[in-house]
Amino acid sequence: MAKGTHDHAGDPRNDDILIWVNGELKPRAEAVVSVFDSGFVLGDGVWEGLRVHDGHPAFLEKHLDRLFQGAQAILMDLGMTREEITRAIYDTIAANDMRDGVHIRLMSTRGVKSTPYQDPRVTVGPATVVVIAEHKEPMPATVTDGITLFTTHVRRATPDTLDPKLNAHSKLNDIQACIQAYTAGADEALMLDPHGFVATCNSTHFFVVLGTPDEPEVWTSDGRFCLGGITRGNVLDVCRAAGITARETTFSLTDVYSAQEAFVTGTFAGLVPVRTIDGRTIGSGTRGPVVERLQGLYADHVRADVAGRVAPGAAS
Repeated sequence: MAKGTHDHAGDPRNDDILIWVNGELKPRAEAVVSVFDSGFVLGDGVWEGLRVHDGHPAFLEKHLDRLFQGAQAILMDLGMTREEITRAIYDTIAANDMRDGVHIRLMSTRGVKSTPYQDPRVTVGPATVVVIAEHKEPMPATVTDGITLFTTHVRRATPDTLDPKLNAHSKLNDIQACIQAYTAGADEALMLDPHGFVATCNSTHFFVVLGTPDEPEVWTSDGRFCLGGITRGNVLDVCRAAGITARETTFSLTDVYSAQEAFVTGTFAGLVPVRTIDGRTIGSGTRGPVVERLQGLYADHVRADVAGRVAPGAAS
């Protein structure tokens, strides 16, 4: 059974990975945090997912910008500078002798609490910071054949309820959406905003291709009710650099069902085509020419980003 864009084959090398936990590299079986940790007790924290290419985390600055912005928004002191977090990421990559086909989960929580209670003032230790790097590649069929979506009744929250711009550990609304989608037979959930317009997916960002085959237009939501996705933004940049009209706009399911193509974006799998939505075949039901072209352009964009990177402490 498919598990959406994050579906992947198991890799035995992951059994012996070293995980960075609060300054120490620990074997997988020993990489643990306290049951009093804010993340475990309450989902109190922010995180980032990064992809490693040619030994470097792609678009690292953008991910760190979002991490620190989220921490500031929830009044959480990460206890580390950008340079220290960068070093932790590179140390984890080096300790595991990794270069390509690697996915990183950078997680930070408010830290250990004196008692399992929500008030941040009962936190008694520094922030918990963890870096998990795994050998992890998307399934080839996911990238070429795509996924299916189901529109869930679970709506995106408004900023005054739970700001969708926060990449917080608490993802229960997305989990509820995901459950509804896969129990309906789809791979992932398409989520609407509070007004019924298309917003995003439960773990990826959503795009449609409209216009004509000769002059396609790539549309994504207006962005008010979705995370500020790094890959989402990169794909918009790639489109515009290639002369493809790209719009961040408000649209409904009526626009979606009649689209020539549809796709989702995320750090792990990049661009993934969408075959069907709510049982309706999108376009030909196969990967279309615009998606295939954008996959190539995005891969070039990633390579260009890591080409000029140097690991901390390495000679330039």
